[in-house]
Amino acid sequence: MTIEENKLGTDPIFMQAALVLADQASAAGEVPVGAVVVKDGVIVGRGFNSPISRQDPSAHAEIQALRDAARQLGNYRLVDCTLYVTLEPCAMCAGAIQHARIARLVFGAADPKTGACGSVVDLFAEARLNHHAEVVSGICAEESATRLKAFFAARR
Repeated sequence: MTIEENKLGTDPIFMQAALVLADQASAAGEVPVGAVVVKDGVIVGRGFNSPISRQDPSAHAEIQALRDAARQLGNYRLVDCTLYVTLEPCAMCAGAIQHARIARLVFGAADPKTGACGSVVDLFAEARLNHHAEVVSGICAEESATRLKAFFAARR
């Protein structure tokens, strides 16, 4: 098995960890998005959406996971790390991912309203920006989308 095949083989496993965090967000009344940062096959950062409870517009799952990983690793640059998130990152989160120097971004469901990895804009394809993570989409997409649809249906 090549390194690339191994990465793709573990993507669903780490996405399941992000989905557990999305469930925690939902249980807290937050939009069900979860994220984990992985380095060398180990989860080093975890986060789920919490802007309502934290009264913080930047408290998205990705930002929380990046902050946790930076604390755990003792460095704001998360070189050689992969970020797994259940929903396509927005522009704010994509910018943070770029600044953190994440090597790979793996996301589940596309976000046709605010997605910044191809759905609305693609910040990772912008040649003028100085860091470009490898982006993999659609991992556990149906499971991610189902959680989001159920959450918003219950709110209507």
